[in-house]
Amino acid sequence: MINALNAVLGKIFEIIFIPFQNINPWFGMIALSLLTGILMLYVFKLTSDQEGIKKTKNKIKAHLLEMRLYKNDLITSFKAQGNILVTNFKYMKHSVKPLLVMIIPILLIIIHSNFWFAYDPLDIDEKALLKIKLSEEYTPSELDIKINSNDFVNIETPPVRIDEEHEIAWRFSALKQGVHEIEIQAGENLLTKSVSIGQKSLSKISPLKKRKSIMNELLYPVEKPLDKNSAVKSIEISYPTSGLRIFGINIHWIITFFILSIIFGYSLKGLFGVEI
Repeated sequence: MINALNAVLGKIFEIIFIPFQNINPWFGMIALSLLTGILMLYVFKLTSDQEGIKKTKNKIKAHLLEMRLYKNDLITSFKAQGNILVTNFKYMKHSVKPLLVMIIPILLIIIHSNFWFAYDPLDIDEKALLKIKLSEEYTPSELDIKINSNDFVNIETPPVRIDEEHEIAWRFSALKQGVHEIEIQAGENLLTKSVSIGQKSLSKISPLKKRKSIMNELLYPVEKPLDKNSAVKSIEISYPTSGLRIFGINIHWIITFFILSIIFGYSLKGLFGVEI
């Protein structure tokens, strides 16, 4: 089920970003945030008591007006403040259910968006690390493991084995544009890890591949997971991290995503007839 969900969501994101792959990633982020804002409005409208929210907001306005009209009457003013506090709690109660429902699609959107906005592909001749993490019962110095020869990366160092960390690492340089599969021979098992070189400004990048589990399949949906009985726990490539630049400042994509989604949501609530 998780594989099917990942496949569907992965295809949806690819379709959304087709028009923006050769231009500034900001445009892709704006499109994603706009669609997210609309989706959240739709979810909020379906799962919330719209009439109850409207009445509660009107009561808050009425109590605020009461405070203003009777500002010289301390007893009435304090009573109005108390009523505002109670009514605010009622308003928050109306929002709990839709917010809980929205957590699920928001998390899925964040997980898949991270592979589009969090990392930059390797440039030609750029150096990076390939790191393999082993299970605790395996010692790197005792395990026969190597990278098979290919024409798209140049392995520049012999494997560095860190027994205490159960880790093996190689430094390599990128040679050939494209999305390639690095083959790793671990004993009798052949493992693969995708590497993205010289791709478009907005492209899907998978830095980490982990062993099969429900959580790992949910959090790392781009590549097929490693066998759950494999000696290798994870394979990682050290891609440079990305961000969205504005006025010379590099902003983490998730901050931009939340700000834009909230702005679009509030801006369009009247158009979609949603009480928030």
